[in-house]
Amino acid sequence: MNPKIRILLADDHALVRQGFRRILEAEPDMEIVGEADNGRETVALAEKLRPDVIVMDVGMPELNGIEATRRLSESLPRTRVLALSMHKDSVYVREILRAGARGYLLKDAFDRDLLLAVRAVARGEAYLSPAVSEAVLSDYRRHVRDPLDLLTSREREVLQMLAEGKTNKEIAAALQLSVYTVDAHRGRIMEKLNLHSIGELVRFAMRHGLVE
Repeated sequence: MNPKIRILLADDHALVRQGFRRILEAEPDMEIVGEADNGRETVALAEKLRPDVIVMDVGMPELNGIEATRRLSESLPRTRVLALSMHKDSVYVREILRAGARGYLLKDAFDRDLLLAVRAVARGEAYLSPAVSEAVLSDYRRHVRDPLDLLTSREREVLQMLAEGKTNKEIAAALQLSVYTVDAHRGRIMEKLNLHSIGELVRFAMRHGLVE
């Protein structure tokens, strides 16, 4: 049997925490290991309890959820943050995702969405409330006209060679880099462009005219 997902609830409203506790504790694969009502307490409790997932309110007193997430992504990289907010505005979403959150859920979401989000984030996947997905996409398009702008010159070079079918070893030799460095470049390229396989990478490169 798989171990339970250990969850820390962080919200400055006790009623909200009670509601989430009731929903989550009813699931056989989840347990609540702690509760916090401000960002500073969340950071301290998380470092002590090391939960799998923190359900984190974005707007908390003393230390907000964005800053708490930023600190935790540095000190506890294995703990995943699911951000909670009333706001659909892309600026909130962008800032907390940039701080390290793996998911963003609106507080008025259905119970089913909360459970889907917690499980997805616990698996290391991303989760966005359907209502904010469009805001995030339009914000992304506005801020990054061309996804290639996200890459450094060297990363674009490595991307093209990967799309041409060259191995890490061949690329390392051609660019006079170590295989380890090429592998690190490849990982960053996949992460920045949200690609999950070499097939996706090749299709991306073809769409952007990097390879024929």
